[in-house]
Amino acid sequence: MRLRDQIRQRLAEVEQRRLTTGFSREAAVLLLVFEREGQPHILLTRRTQDVRTHKGQISFPGGMRLDGESLDRTALRETFEEVGINDTQIELLGRFHDYVSSSEYLVAPFVGFIGQAFTTEPQAREVAEILQVPFQVFTDPDKMRVERMMRSGRMLDVYFYSFAPHEIWGLTARIIKDFLEVVRYPDFES
Repeated sequence: MRLRDQIRQRLAEVEQRRLTTGFSREAAVLLLVFEREGQPHILLTRRTQDVRTHKGQISFPGGMRLDGESLDRTALRETFEEVGINDTQIELLGRFHDYVSSSEYLVAPFVGFIGQAFTTEPQAREVAEILQVPFQVFTDPDKMRVERMMRSGRMLDVYFYSFAPHEIWGLTARIIKDFLEVVRYPDFES
């Protein structure tokens, strides 16, 4: 089974967690999957120091929902604005679980797939760097650590992944960890 089909099937099988309370605003992100040299990758960005929140952190392309805009449209629009990939190049495979960020935003991740070669162009004010991270980084025990931290009044496991010289952590790391468990990577065909 091809990567795209495997992910689509697993997303369809999982009972999606939808949140209706506990947040003040809505945002959407795109977990963008593609293959490079036969290996699955995720596209991430490193935020600039000029953005309002999460300065310098690694994140998915995404942002705030505009009035009247669907969340999937938000994810695609923000991806184009931040990294220059047009929505005509992206095949949406499904929506993933809802999350609430430390800034009390509902974050709705959508999983997208690009099956052809693509180019990126970072939006200079928001994106300092575009990263293409192999799935293997997130399953290598030498590249992961977990810390217990107080978040929103609760002790939580916070995941950290090393993609030298970067550290991917927080909500981005949590979403990736959960996603790879749902799609059963690296045991795709099982």
